[in-house]
Amino acid sequence: MRVALLGCGVVGSQVARLIVEQSDDLAARIGAQLELAGIAVRRPTRHPDVPADLLTTDAEALVSRDDVDLVVEVIGGIEPARTLLLAALNSGKSVVTANKALLAEDGATLHDAAAKAGVDLYYEASVAGAIPLLRPLRESLAGDRITRVMGIVNGTTNYVLSRMDATGAGFDEALAEATSLGYAEADPTADIDAYDAAAKAAILAGLAFHTRVTMSDVHREGIGDITAADIASAKAIDCTVKLLAICERVQGADGECVSVRTHPAMIPRAHPLAGVGDAFNAVFVEADAAGSLMFYGRGAGGAPTASAVLGDLVAVARNRVNGGRGAGESAYADLPIQEMGEVSTRYHVSLDVNDEPGVLAGAAQAFAEQGVSIQTVRQEGRGDAASLVLVTHAATDAALSATVRKLTALPFVRRAAGVLRVEGMAGE
Repeated sequence: MRVALLGCGVVGSQVARLIVEQSDDLAARIGAQLELAGIAVRRPTRHPDVPADLLTTDAEALVSRDDVDLVVEVIGGIEPARTLLLAALNSGKSVVTANKALLAEDGATLHDAAAKAGVDLYYEASVAGAIPLLRPLRESLAGDRITRVMGIVNGTTNYVLSRMDATGAGFDEALAEATSLGYAEADPTADIDAYDAAAKAAILAGLAFHTRVTMSDVHREGIGDITAADIASAKAIDCTVKLLAICERVQGADGECVSVRTHPAMIPRAHPLAGVGDAFNAVFVEADAAGSLMFYGRGAGGAPTASAVLGDLVAVARNRVNGGRGAGESAYADLPIQEMGEVSTRYHVSLDVNDEPGVLAGAAQAFAEQGVSIQTVRQEGRGDAASLVLVTHAATDAALSATVRKLTALPFVRRAAGVLRVEGMAGE
């Protein structure tokens, strides 16, 4: 089985190394030898450890070669990756990719091309690095009904929030530490603004609920506005703050639908996700028959991600040797996507208020007018440091947003200092 590798960066270099170093073991598992046919890179001089005869700058020619059986793509981005992968699939080559952005934006086109050509499209490495997650959703739980997938799927943001929680550091300080340790890119926008997590949420929801879900279907909020005060407020109710990807099968006004969102949220410290620190990932899957399952491990990095790529490569090579293909896309349910305004969850609302009589009654009235029930309330500080902290029962996003607008218009409310969702609390 001859493999064309597109990209030889942090992940690609590890994929190439493992194919060579584990050659005999991989051959025994597959029933045929894996051989690198070529590696497409932009600057061959940057890869002195790779045999020069394997390197090429012409990726299009590489994927079109008749002697290539399988294509592995780890260059990322939308183009030229989409064009290259479609060329590979259309010419009858199975594809392994780690490209979450492409799958979340236009996975349907790739799936349709794979189905038409009768070849495989595998992408375990696109979500949660080394953690076996997508194949269990697609295959192991194929006979079950999945109701919810919730987890931490971005290591950079998890490291930042974990450090803020552990040390009391502010966001900028924690991000600078993450960057110095290599957990954050020089431009961390994709992580901090939750684009990365949203793409992964789209992929997870599509697999879990047999529905095509794209990046545009995912409600996205990043962690850039999280402050040390938010972390302290979470601690005050025995919670911590995590950036969560949440995919749910829910009942909407017109029947069953899918809710997909990624945003920071408070979760109780007793929740298993609260203990997931550093740059690790963890995902909870809830299914009717299987109950609750948790997948945990390294969600990024060259070697961990390469492990997932190699797992897919072995699977598609086996299928090729045996003359078959694995499970393809399952989108038969075609469930509608729930609008974010209809999503119901709990909220933690912190208000800077004047220290005067009637504040609590006035705030409670604003909540009542929007039909939002208050679970707990406490007043903190005196004078200019006075604040009112409320935790609601489950309410829709639209109702809570309307409540906050009404609160900030009240004469005794100086500002809404923090509004965070609360997930995983008993009694939801």
